[in-house]
Amino acid sequence: MSKRRTADQILRHLREADHDLGKGLTVSDVCRKLGISNGTYYRWRNDHDPAQVDDARRVRELQAEVERYKQLVAELMLDKRMLQDVAKKKW
Repeated sequence: MSKRRTADQILRHLREADHDLGKGLTVSDVCRKLGISNGTYYRWRNDHDPAQVDDARRVRELQAEVERYKQLVAELMLDKRMLQDVAKKKW
């Protein structure tokens, strides 16, 4: 039966693997040391690559910012429309 690991545990294992790979160990040796298969290592590396995670987080932040700006523009357009309607009326 396989163990489920949290994202923090996976990142810790990947940092440890990077350290061991820097020492000159092979991927197979690192996987054996961590108790995982080569496929699991490469899947983790693909899913939890820090550059991709940072990019995904940045995209989410930008999407939220765009939504805020859209809402602000809509509110400003309503205010402008209201002021134009008031200005058109004769007193």
